[in-house]
Amino acid sequence: MRLGRESDNVEDRRGLGIPIMAGGGIGAVVLALVAMFFGIDPRAVLSPGQAPATARSGAPSAAPTDAEGVFVSKVLADTEDTWTTIFHDDLGRQYEPPKLVLFSGGVESACGMGQTASGPFYCPNDHRVYIDLEFYQELKDRFQAPGDFAQAYVIAHEVGHHVQTLIGTMDQVDSRRAHSSRGAANALSVETELQADCYAGVWANRAQKMRNILEPGELEQALNAASAIGDDRIQKQTTGRVNPDSFTHGSSEQRVHWFKEGWSSGDMKRCDTFASLGG
Repeated sequence: MRLGRESDNVEDRRGLGIPIMAGGGIGAVVLALVAMFFGIDPRAVLSPGQAPATARSGAPSAAPTDAEGVFVSKVLADTEDTWTTIFHDDLGRQYEPPKLVLFSGGVESACGMGQTASGPFYCPNDHRVYIDLEFYQELKDRFQAPGDFAQAYVIAHEVGHHVQTLIGTMDQVDSRRAHSSRGAANALSVETELQADCYAGVWANRAQKMRNILEPGELEQALNAASAIGDDRIQKQTTGRVNPDSFTHGSSEQRVHWFKEGWSSGDMKRCDTFASLGG
């Protein structure tokens, strides 16, 4: 990828890992595996008695200096530049960029505890994206989805959730979920996640047109990643069975479709997954 500046909005909390208490049983492990791929709202996987924590104050915010941290910072900066333009040109609004927190082991967020096993996530309560970079090794080795643009897609998906928060989609989903059955709530989650995939595609389209960020073959890396982490493939790999009623992020086919929709159009209006899926 051809990336420019680094972001000023990265908080490097690696090395301050919070020990994770043992327990929870195999159900919690399976839930974490299903949740880990690209940003399920951590409020949905907190234990019943686990109250959301407040964000840690006074956390170090020095810019990362290692190659992986710098790469993440540059991707975040590109999303900032791209969404600033999209919000101005398409919505007539000012974009407010999220913070991105690098952590190792565990981390406190305004949505509760996050941990490496739960993968990257976005917390709407503090407008932060959280990621342990060990996740990228898992993406490469276990799910055979390597490449810079596959990694950038992870960040762009989480930023897509931030966009949903800024324009009010997250509040609407939360309101509907509060009065929904479990099945309907899962369907809302799928629609929300697929829209974030579509927004990731919108970012890629506009960034490519403005700055020509992609090298030949890199688009396929993101499509491969989207396919690799569909609910059907994750369930098949972890349990040997596929239960569409329990999907929270969408099938491989759906995730690829909606990323392609954003990529081909570059238009947020084409990302209405709620209408398309009957939500």
